[in-house]
Order: sequence, then C-alpha cells, then structure tokens
Amino acid sequence: MVRAAFEICGHSIAAGTRKTIDIPLGALSNHTPMSLPVHVIHGRRDGPTLFVSAAIHGDEVQGVEVIRRLIQGTALRSLMGTVMLIPIVNGYGFISHTRYLPDRRDLNRSFPGAPGGSLAGRLAHIFMTEIVHRSDVGLDLHTGALHRTNLPQIRADIEEEGCLELAHAFGAPVILHSNLRDGSLRGAAQEAGVNVLLYEAGEALRFDEFAIRAGVKGVLGVMKHLGMLSAKSGKARKTKSVISRSSHWLRAAEGGIFRATRTIGDSVEKDQVIGAIADPFGEADTEITARSAGIIIGRTNVPVVNQGDALFHVAKVFNPEKAGDRVEALEQELDEDPLFDDDGLV
Repeated sequence: MVRAAFEICGHSIAAGTRKTIDIPLGALSNHTPMSLPVHVIHGRRDGPTLFVSAAIHGDEVQGVEVIRRLIQGTALRSLMGTVMLIPIVNGYGFISHTRYLPDRRDLNRSFPGAPGGSLAGRLAHIFMTEIVHRSDVGLDLHTGALHRTNLPQIRADIEEEGCLELAHAFGAPVILHSNLRDGSLRGAAQEAGVNVLLYEAGEALRFDEFAIRAGVKGVLGVMKHLGMLSAKSGKARKTKSVISRSSHWLRAAEGGIFRATRTIGDSVEKDQVIGAIADPFGEADTEITARSAGIIIGRTNVPVVNQGDALFHVAKVFNPEKAGDRVEALEQELDEDPLFDDDGLV
C-alpha cells in the first residue's frame, strides 16, 4: 500500500520524495515578499514526523549549516516517516545579521503567537500552525549570543516523559535540565503535546566545526531513536551525555581586561582559579574562582569587560573530570566518523 502524501500549506509531497516549499509571510515595507522556507522529506514507509529548525534568532547561523549538511548528505535517503527541515525561521533577522525581528521582539518569547498580533507573533503563529502541529517531535538549533560561545549541549525539560531519552539519543556532552519559559517555542510546543529539544553550541555569526558535526550527528541520533533511520546506519555513538540539573554564570566583580585560563569543555573544581581581571596598567588583579564543581558550558569571547558582565557559564555535575573527558572523546569520535569527509560533508 502506497503511503499517503504529506500535505502542508497547500502543497502535496508524495511518499519517497522531497520538496522545498515557501510558506508566505507577507511583504516587507518595500514590497519584497517574505516566506518561511521548509524542506520536506517524506519517506516511503510510515514513521514519526520530526521538525528541525534553526535561526529562530537571526544571528544564530550555525544551525543553518547543520541543516544544509543534512539536506545535501546521503543519510536521509532511506527515511521512515517525515522530516521538515527549516534552516531559517527568522529570515528578517538573518538578512540583517541580528537576533531580533524588525519590531525588536525576540521570536523565542513570542510563541504561540496570534494571526493578528505583532510581526513576531504572526510568524510564531504560522510556525506553530504549519510546523509544530504537524509534528511529533522537534529539534531547535541555537548558538550562544554574540561574543559568547557555548559547548555543545542539549537543554530540555528532563522531567517531561520521553525528553530525557531523546536528549541521550542526541548525544551532546551535556544535558542541562531547563525549565520552560513563557513565550518560548519549547513551552508552546509542549503545551501542544510536542516535545522539543534545544541544541546550544558555538557562537552567533560564527561557524564551529566541532559544534556543527555534533549537531549533525545528534539529529541523526534522534532520528534513529525514533525509528526514522535504520539503527545500523552510520557509526554508533560511544560517548554518553552528562546530566546537569542546574547551572550558573560567574560575573565580573570589577571592570577591566579579562584573561581566561579555562574554556568551554574544561572541568573545574570548587574555588579553582579559572581567570582574572586586571586594570589596563596591571596594578590590580582580581581572580575569578569557581563557585562549585562542574563543567564550563559557555564563556565570553570578549576580553574587555565591565562590572557584572557574564564570564563563564558553569553546569554543576557529579563528576566534573569525567564530563571533561567526554568532551574530548566526542571530538575524537567525530573526527574519526566516516559520516564526515575532509570538508565536514555528510
């Protein structure tokens, strides 16, 4: 029996085919039309429907490359079920290299939106209607903010049924329990009965090959877990994720020139010195010490800081040293994985 076609926004995608469609979003002030591009791969055989989205914040471009590699690669040729790949959700911010929309709203605080709301609210409503409500599971790809970099990590409500298993299937070094925020895609999707994982890795407006490869491998791992890909396809992931239930930022006690002696992926012990802030003349030096044992999952890349600036993001874990070892193991695993060629292509 032939599987039924996948219907979305007036388009029909036959089983065993793929198609890129443009969901209309209206026009810019200069009459230029805007759309939400979606690449749909509709497998020949039944299975779940998954969406993978990126650039909800327009300057978080790394997920765009993750999705491009998935579309151009061979890994999804024997797909069971349906995957919707949305590389650029916030096209407005993507074009202008900014996080927000022209109305200065954060799209990830505008869900579920409304058809007659703000620009952000209208886009959120369309995404919920056309993408989320057609899905069983979602993966939302993010990066750190401008001038901040993040260790590959999954943020999820691990108390929600099925979320922890999905997070482990992704295989990032760290799984950080993250409560749902009002207006977020994760919150609105969960309210609609769709579990969404948030992948954080790298820095805004920058590519990081380790983070990209970990993202590609993670998406495929989730698809295998859902039964959308054969369990035998690709090389099995050996590294296991470390779970953290809380995290905190270490902030600058003084303004000055910041020097870091540790970076993302490094384990830290309580009271360990991991950096310092000096005045431009070197006459005063303030040490930065870890408040608790953990692993650094984010840090600033800017050496010039003001009092109160965020410097290190530390996730509390039971065994920090083991967590650091898992980061190194994942780097080696991805370097050796035949899924990627010398250019990182799948």
